[in-house]
Amino acid sequence: MAGVNTESRRLLQVEIADVGQQLYSGRCLSITAPAALGEVCILPRHAPFLSKLVPGEIRLETEGNERLAYYVSGGYLEVKNSTVTILADRMLRSDQIDREAALTAKASAEAVLKTSAVDRDRDRAKLELIKALAQLRVVEHGMAKLRQHVR
Repeated sequence: MAGVNTESRRLLQVEIADVGQQLYSGRCLSITAPAALGEVCILPRHAPFLSKLVPGEIRLETEGNERLAYYVSGGYLEVKNSTVTILADRMLRSDQIDREAALTAKASAEAVLKTSAVDRDRDRAKLELIKALAQLRVVEHGMAKLRQHVR
C-alpha cells in the first residue's frame, strides 16, 4: 500500500476509557482481554471484532515492550482496522486496587461456595471470586514490575 508505513501496520492503536476517564491511548504490539466467550488476544491486522467484556484482567504489550495490566469489571471491546477501543464499566491499575479488600472478598466468596446450597448465592459468590482473583492478578503484576525496577 502506497504511503503506509509498514512499521505502523504491525502495531495496534489502543484506546481505553471507563466512565470517568481515558486510561490509555497509544500503540501496542498486542492486547489480551476477558471477552464474554473466553480470553482473546488481539494482534495487528486482527479481523473486525466486537465483544462484551467480563470481569478480568486486560494486558497490553506496548510499542516500547512495556507490559501493562488493568482490572476491568466489564464493558465492550471493538477491533476495527487495527484499532482497539475498550469502553469499560470500571478499570483499575494495580496501584488503585486494595489488595486486602480483594483477599477478604476472595475468602468470603470461597466460604459461600463451600457452605451455601442456594444457587443464587453461589452464582453471586462465583462472580465475586472471579473479580477478586482478577484484581489479585493485576496487583501481583504490579508488584512483579516493582521488583524488576528495584534490581
